[in-house]
Amino acid sequence: MNNTYGKLASHVYNLDKYIGKSFGDVEYYRERLQGCSGPILEPAVGNGRALIPLLEAGLDVRGFDASQDMLDYCRAHCAERALTPALSQQTFDAFSYEERFEAIVVPAGSMQLIADHATATAILKRFLDHLRPGGRLIFDLYPHDLFADNQPTIRSWQTEAGDLLTLTSQRVKADLIAQTTVSHLRYELWCEGRLASSELEFFTMRWWGIEEMALTLRAAGYIDLVISGDYDFGRAPKDGDEVVTFECRRPL
Repeated sequence: MNNTYGKLASHVYNLDKYIGKSFGDVEYYRERLQGCSGPILEPAVGNGRALIPLLEAGLDVRGFDASQDMLDYCRAHCAERALTPALSQQTFDAFSYEERFEAIVVPAGSMQLIADHATATAILKRFLDHLRPGGRLIFDLYPHDLFADNQPTIRSWQTEAGDLLTLTSQRVKADLIAQTTVSHLRYELWCEGRLASSELEFFTMRWWGIEEMALTLRAAGYIDLVISGDYDFGRAPKDGDEVVTFECRRPL
């Protein structure tokens, strides 16, 4: 996985996906986890956008992320709210915990950061190994990513210090066989009209067919699979849905 979220990328993420912002996922996950008394894990926790509302709902959640910059934002936001979750710098393919979880949650399409099918399968099995018997895995996919508009986009944000952060995104490759897209993301920090720093990231995403993911989950050993469209639990996905959520269990 080449998606690294460096200093500027993490800053943009924190400004754009601020604590309190929801795509419908925060409310949905909070509802699906209601009554969950055991520990919950959020891989790719980012700046804590989903983690913090779950903690504030009284759930026992901890998380990891590959990016130290992301974790710094997450820890700062938690500290502001007197929250002290266990956070660590780990990766999807190598994370490890002694304890086993009642649920593992991966909102906002983070599973699509895993570009290779075999690697994704191994990670799903790693999730299974870290669940308690009967524990649940819940995650989102965005079904339209492979076919999204490939025209260049430029977005900008004002920083806390009043400087300007810009993100220029350009899709450079769509591999229909590998079901992946690669985009060039150029982050730039401008101070008083001068370029202060910049980062270039090659951002890879994988597109999954719904049945493909269902087959992969079952092959990995999951049971009781429920696939839902647009955060309407149990409603089968249909054309036009923005998000598809998978929920399944480790056998008892």
